[in-house]
Amino acid sequence: MNKQFLKAGMLGLLVAGWLSQSVWAQSDPTGKRRVTSTYAITNATVFKSPSDPGSKATILIKDGIIVGVGTSLTLPKEAKVIAGDSLFAYPGFIAGDGTMGISKPKDAERPKDFVSSNPPDEIAGITPWRAADDFYTASSSQVEDWRKAGFTISQVLPDGGMLPGKTAILVLGDPKTNNFLNSNVALAANFKSSRGMYPATLAGVMAKFRDVYQNTALILDHERLFASTSGVKRPQVSPTQEAMKAVVQKQQAVLFTAGSELEIRRAIALQKELGFKLILTGLENYETVIDLIKSSGAPVLIKLQLPDEKSIKAQKTEGVTEATKAQYARVKEAYETALKQAALLEKAGILFGFSTADAKASEVHQTLKTMIANGLSQKAALAALTTNPATILGISKVAGTLEKGMLANVILSTDTLFKEETQIKHVVADGYVFDYEIKKKSKKTGTADGKSENSNNAITVEGVWEYTSETPAGSSGGEITIKRDSGVLGGTITYDDPSGSGKASAPIKNASLTGKTLSFEFEVSAGGMSLTVLISGEINGKTMEGALSVPQMGSFPVKATLTSPNLAN
Repeated sequence: MNKQFLKAGMLGLLVAGWLSQSVWAQSDPTGKRRVTSTYAITNATVFKSPSDPGSKATILIKDGIIVGVGTSLTLPKEAKVIAGDSLFAYPGFIAGDGTMGISKPKDAERPKDFVSSNPPDEIAGITPWRAADDFYTASSSQVEDWRKAGFTISQVLPDGGMLPGKTAILVLGDPKTNNFLNSNVALAANFKSSRGMYPATLAGVMAKFRDVYQNTALILDHERLFASTSGVKRPQVSPTQEAMKAVVQKQQAVLFTAGSELEIRRAIALQKELGFKLILTGLENYETVIDLIKSSGAPVLIKLQLPDEKSIKAQKTEGVTEATKAQYARVKEAYETALKQAALLEKAGILFGFSTADAKASEVHQTLKTMIANGLSQKAALAALTTNPATILGISKVAGTLEKGMLANVILSTDTLFKEETQIKHVVADGYVFDYEIKKKSKKTGTADGKSENSNNAITVEGVWEYTSETPAGSSGGEITIKRDSGVLGGTITYDDPSGSGKASAPIKNASLTGKTLSFEFEVSAGGMSLTVLISGEINGKTMEGALSVPQMGSFPVKATLTSPNLAN
């Protein structure tokens, strides 16, 4: 117990010149500020892609890029270590499209000579020149909510009418920097009609889209003729036609929101007639047109939300007629069919991802689990969150998998992704680390307040633990005192003072018990600097084994024995 632990280890490294104030300064746990841009997620169970069975590995990140994934990486001294011993690493989720952080543009004023049968494009909701970039706020709480759910990249849609504008692809990283991967990616379109003016109907929207597209094609022909032939009148190009050129030239796809079977049929009909590149999004009811979707070759983005079950819950069991019972059965059958639609897409071999528009970030994981319970494979679900949208958005070379050279977008969860009790502990987005609180476990599986309610596998964590750790400087140790105050774990830890003046102590921070794994942090003051040390270990009876992690130095084995248990456990 009296061997110098931090004195020999940390102070020795300080004297050797390994550390400096800039290297040891800790990054903001919110991820909004970072001092070091190099991180090492050590010894996590890594799933590089949807088909990867997962294996223990370290992920090394530098300047927002994954520079290595493996078991024998050499960690640079400036790397901040994230102990992943009990964590599971997945590629960050990608939203095929969404509206997170997007504000609505101001409505245009109607001119004095306004004619409802022929309104100006901007008033009629035809604004393809608008860019989502101009209406995005990175600090929006919506962005934080979706990042907390595991999303690290999203295509965002501008808000507006039938042609609201061009989409953009962004990383949900530092809110103070330019997070856009690509701008003017696709043209957003939908069957939203205009009130009190043309186009006021679904058929009118189709006619207007056809008119805008064909007039733009004529303008392109006119421009080519003007450039090659003298005496041709100079073409007059409207903002709408200028913005539509890339679509007509098949340089940009049309991201058509089509929720119902009818809208899907009409979007595909327009594509076949005009020949533009099509991506279907916002799909809700599509079971009857899956064969049509497959024959069109269009990738799809389905809504990441479950069908409304209010009508199911409102059904009565007594005092209803046979006709009503039959109606209830049809409603229930339709509801159950809707839950199986994603599985049918997988079976049909259709490339699909998810749209987060209109969905709730807090319901994402339950929605995914429900889809899986209704036939969607876990592999397909993970592909729809990662590799599929990366392919659809054309960013597969930089996102969708955990490989060297990819953007540093990583999810670190407490267990395999689709288990009922799994929670997300860290999200790395664009190389920025965001930390999230792990909620208390249910009584049957263990709680974050320090004990399991399962009498056959009770975990005792409160009390005094004597620990030892093996570092390059030798064996050292001290005492860990764990206690619970108002249901929250806390306590103190003793260690050898780096100044050489005997023992020092520090309060335990961010303590949690996940299953059998206890983890916590504490601060050590050395040479005028504050160092964060993380201990994480698995408890078996009165013993604990795990790792002590020191940023830039790596992880070292730690063992502890419960010598004075709190009998109140």
